[in-house]
Amino acid sequence: MREPGLTCLLDDVSATEVLGQALAVTIPENSNELLLALSGELGAGKTTLARALLRGLGVHGPVRSPTYTLVEPYEVSRGRVLHFDLYRLASGEELELIGYRDLRAGSLLSIVEWPERGAGTLGPPDLACDLAYEGPGRLAVLTPGSAVGRRWAEAVGDAWRRPRPA
Repeated sequence: MREPGLTCLLDDVSATEVLGQALAVTIPENSNELLLALSGELGAGKTTLARALLRGLGVHGPVRSPTYTLVEPYEVSRGRVLHFDLYRLASGEELELIGYRDLRAGSLLSIVEWPERGAGTLGPPDLACDLAYEGPGRLAVLTPGSAVGRRWAEAVGDAWRRPRPA
């Protein structure tokens, strides 16, 4: 069972982008092969959050949703980041067939949308983010799944609570 984490009310897309930026700037130093699992219904903001995180890590140019390619790799100053979208997978075995473990080896971070579709292969996330509809906005619940994930969630919480320009 994962421990309680951070809950953020995301009033609009810009709030989702702020959370993505906070995730980017608070990735723990000297970490690698981190796994961030993004769950939620269609349209809940998983790709928006991933795109903002990647932008926060310095990715310029197009940030595509990997719905059809399954994975999009990005090189950032701290290493390789992989963005997976498992929506089209029927089981975790399919993830193994695309070489998930080899792709992830040595990367800084793997961002995985629809992690439940990779069950049995994906492994436990360092940090899970569940996005849900909340009125006109979204609710993001970040739950650490490892010691490094706990440090990451705490740092995101500190960044999230800082005043933002209006």
